[in-house]
Amino acid sequence: HHLQPMSDTTSPVAKKARKSIDVCAPNDERVGRAARMMLSNPTYSVPQAMLAQDFTEGESKDRALQQRVRRLHSKLEKSATGVVADVKDVKPAAAVVPAKDFAAHIPLGLKACDFLTKSTDPFLAVKTCTDALDAAGFVKLSKRDPFAGVLKPGGSYYYTTNHSTLVAFNVGHKFKGGNGFKIIGGHTDSPHLKVKPISKRSGSGCVQLGVECYGGGLWHTWFDRDLGISGRVLVRNTDPETGKEKIDQRMVRIAKPIARVSTLCIHLQTAEERGSFKINKEEHLSPILGTQSLLESGAKAQLNQFDDDDWRKAQEPALLKLIASELGIETKQIANFELGLFDIQPASLGGIQSEFLNSARLDNLATCFVALESIVDYSKSEDLADDDMISLIALFDHEEIGSQSTHGAGSPVMAEAVKRITSAFCDVVNVEAHSSAVRRSFVMSVDQAHAVHPNYASKHEKSHGPKMNAGVVLKTNQNQRYATNGVTGFIAREIGRKANTPMQEFVVRSDCPCGTTIGPIISSNTGIRTVDLGMPQLSMHSCREVMGIADLSHGLSIFGSFFKNFNEIDESLEG
Repeated sequence: HHLQPMSDTTSPVAKKARKSIDVCAPNDERVGRAARMMLSNPTYSVPQAMLAQDFTEGESKDRALQQRVRRLHSKLEKSATGVVADVKDVKPAAAVVPAKDFAAHIPLGLKACDFLTKSTDPFLAVKTCTDALDAAGFVKLSKRDPFAGVLKPGGSYYYTTNHSTLVAFNVGHKFKGGNGFKIIGGHTDSPHLKVKPISKRSGSGCVQLGVECYGGGLWHTWFDRDLGISGRVLVRNTDPETGKEKIDQRMVRIAKPIARVSTLCIHLQTAEERGSFKINKEEHLSPILGTQSLLESGAKAQLNQFDDDDWRKAQEPALLKLIASELGIETKQIANFELGLFDIQPASLGGIQSEFLNSARLDNLATCFVALESIVDYSKSEDLADDDMISLIALFDHEEIGSQSTHGAGSPVMAEAVKRITSAFCDVVNVEAHSSAVRRSFVMSVDQAHAVHPNYASKHEKSHGPKMNAGVVLKTNQNQRYATNGVTGFIAREIGRKANTPMQEFVVRSDCPCGTTIGPIISSNTGIRTVDLGMPQLSMHSCREVMGIADLSHGLSIFGSFFKNFNEIDESLEG
């Protein structure tokens, strides 16, 4: 990419360069064509990105071509000044040519940044999703009302449970009750600090916030971060028509540095404490909100209102006031809340070529983002016209704490979705139709995967070390910590092959414990065949994680191929 137009295209150097180009061209026609243009037209400028990509491809194919390109670099670069350098003086091409062009993946990466920055907890993640689904024309369903008579072939629908679990689906134009479901499963929750029911706390002249650790976080990464607060607030209102009290569920996201968990300075630590950063989760993780003397007046004002609500009396008055201000209500209207802390630093692209996505909650909101993109894309696809199945995404809460809740993957949500959608397309109650649908269905359980850390490469099994920006990871564990088996793994690889998208393999070391996912839970609860996949990342469960932006594209390609090609692959299987 250091090629420059030549001032004298008839010089001996130019003639030799043209001969070198003729040798290069059969290996990469685009490189040869661009170089000839440059030789014949002194004003022609070769696009940098194109040359960077093409030269890299040429070098990987032919070492001899690499030497010729280096020689061509030297002659064309030095001819402008009348000096022809020896080839040995030219820097290796690898030092100046990017290893990969990530420009094509950046738009999706930036879109993911926006999604992740908005989705600061499960409630906000689902809200971000439903806003996008509304904009795409999906119809919101009420779980309390029958689906029969509402669902139509070719339609797109969604519903939520607890405002933190989402089910969204497209109905194939040729779907009939008893046909199968193509399901992508993920989860909306991530390890973070949640506000306790009695949030008021103070010490040493500071106003603090009582918090509880949610999930298995790397809690040392939460120290010295600028923290905001977000979640769900129950608000008392009066119905204007009936005059009766009603409780609204409002979402709030305060992206201001209102809280901070500070580390203890090195001067007050013993040598042993410096060598091992041990955290007492009860004593060391309470964030500081402010100074007591400055906030006492707010507390007194709160008490002077003669508030008869015992719950509100147990909350930090300054926090209630901030939430009320953000929602445009009075503090006395706040009936309850479910709040958590988050790092207010927005998601961003990083790395020397912007090839990485740096963000909180990649596990597992990266999956939620790509699943959302795929279901919206498929709702607009022409392939839906010939589809006789349901294409569905299910994003569950509470995966990080075991999934055993009314709206986790261990709940009836998944089985109920299959049963209710199937029944809506049957004239009469048909148990056989539901059983048939289960046997024809398939779940992709998608949760972030562990990429090889270059500083800790020995932690991975040497033949199963996924890399960032190298493809979606197929997870296997013979003890069923992952749901993948021989058949479901084959189906996943075939889906990747049809999409011409790279896939990687992951098996945990035999001397290391293995985590688990929603895959085994869903497969055992529903009987639906399941495979476990994930996009590779580093720093899992940290306050700030990182993954490759190319893997967002790989994930989107795999999901799209799943919706398009699964039925064909499944029909080719015997039994």
